[in-house]
Order: sequence, then C-alpha cells, then structure tokens
Amino acid sequence: MTRRAAVVGSPIAHSLSPAIHNAGYAAAGLSDWTYTAHECGKDTLASFLDSLGPEWAGLSVTMPLKERALALADSADDTATALGAANTLVFGEGGRVAYNTDAPGMVDALAEVGMRHASRVAILGAGGTARAALGAAASLSATSVTVYARRPEAVAELEPVAQRLGLPLTAAPWESAEGCGDADLVVSTMPKGVSDALAIDWKPDTVAFDVVYDPWPTEFARLAQAAGCRIVSGLSLLLWQAVVQFRLFTGVDAPVEAMRAALPPTTADLSADHSGLVRRWNFLSLAQPGQAWLKPNLTTVKSGEEVGGPGPGRRRTCARLAVSREP
Repeated sequence: MTRRAAVVGSPIAHSLSPAIHNAGYAAAGLSDWTYTAHECGKDTLASFLDSLGPEWAGLSVTMPLKERALALADSADDTATALGAANTLVFGEGGRVAYNTDAPGMVDALAEVGMRHASRVAILGAGGTARAALGAAASLSATSVTVYARRPEAVAELEPVAQRLGLPLTAAPWESAEGCGDADLVVSTMPKGVSDALAIDWKPDTVAFDVVYDPWPTEFARLAQAAGCRIVSGLSLLLWQAVVQFRLFTGVDAPVEAMRAALPPTTADLSADHSGLVRRWNFLSLAQPGQAWLKPNLTTVKSGEEVGGPGPGRRRTCARLAVSREP
C-alpha cells in the first residue's frame, strides 16, 4: 500500500515541503511513500481530515490552520499544547496526534550556527510564528523575552503561552524595535520587508534569525551580517521542522543532507558536520501546574535506536522524539 503524507494550508502552491519530503523518501529508500500539497482552509480542514483513508500517515500543517489542527486532534504532545498550535498531525491507532515541530526545528537551525543558549531573546512580531519562537526561547533557557509588535493585543495573546513555558514576557511598542540589537537572539517573524526597514544597532555576537527566505538575504539579515552577527534563514527552519516531521511520519531517521539539497541553494553556507549525532528531544512537563516546555537533551545515541512505542514500521511517542543528524 502506498503511504501518503501532505502539507495543507492556504495559499499552498508555493510550498517547498513536497520537494523536501519527497527527496527524503527517495534517499531513505521509501519508494512507496509520496508527499503532496493540498489547498485547505479553516472551514474545510475537518471534512478533509474525515476524507483521508488508511494509507495516510500524517499531515504537515501551515497557516492559517495550526490552531484549528490542534483543536481537531485526539491528543497532542506537550509542545503543541503549550504553544497552542500544531504544525503536524500524525495518524495511527490512537487517532490524530498533534505535534509542533516548528519550535524544535528553530532550535536545530540555531544550533547549526553554534547557538545553544540565549539569555535575552527579542521577537519581532506577535503572530503564529512568534509562538514557535517562544518555544525555542524556552529551550535555549531564556531569562528575558521581549516581543515588539504593532498591535499590543497580539502580544496579550502570547502571554498565556509564555506562562505555560515559564518565560518572563515583556511587551514593547514596534517603534522601539530598533533597540533590540543588544539581545543574544533576535527573531523576526514579520512579513517580507517589514523588518528590513529597521535601523537596528547590532552587537556582533547577536544571532539574527529571519523567518523570511525569499529573497535571501533579506536587508534585515544583510545588515546584521555586516555588523558581524551570525544569521539564520527561514529555509533552515523549514528544513529542520521537516526533519522532525519525517521521523514522526515514517519512523525512520531523516536523510538530512538529501532534504537540504532539495532546497534553494541559499543555505549551503549553513551546512554543518553532523558527525552522525542524533538529537533527542524530551518534551517535559514542569513541576509548576499548568506549565510545560520543551528542552533538548544533547545526549548522543546510536542512529536507529528505538525511541518510540511498538507498531508496524512506526517508532514514535508523544513523550520523546529522536532526530537523526546523519549526513
């Protein structure tokens, strides 16, 4: 039986996800797997899910469906629950399980440029991607998170997320965003061109992460790089969140470099020696009631180690996920 997965959202025609996942299937020898794209809105997601047959392994979920996908799931991992959004649905005997791979994908993208800790984090924008940035900030042990937004009410919607993650959140007006450059990490989640207009006074050891990747480099990233900052493209986020999804869908290690090769060549300079490492993600509930966060445990484990529950061809669990970084 052909196994199927897809990305759903609107608009979806521009999505690079089919190229990334299908390249992974080919490299992993999964000749009976296929990955497609489907235009789907909030009002049609439920009926689309109901129409899927047993050949479907799961879905990648993009805007504007991430909150709706979480609501339609039978269960969810701690990260999706804490962030209030899911970008992945996995189908199995337990029904629809929702995951959020955006946050761990963001952390892995930052690890490629050597960032594994960030005390002070600045987030530009307060939309859906800002939730993933908050999850990444929790993983990086942030002690201060400032969100710069044009709409104060949007920041207010992030406050429950920050509380669940145990993060101190400060709201700042967009007009003051040019002062964000002294943070350890600055994540721009703004639409194309918006952050480019900021005259930020960068410090050289700041990491600048722009989720925009077309065109690349953005003016935001170019100016940061000119000041000596390390920069991260949205293509790196797209790659690493897909790597986590690949494992969830198929139960096998993702061929990272084959998937990277399916992307436009703008991330070639970010390629790292993965040295056969496997990153293990522990999704932990904090001791405080109502709080949860994701924390990477960088213990090295053997490639192919069993990390999930039983099931034909599947090795996954809501509590723990291993991601291969083998070339």
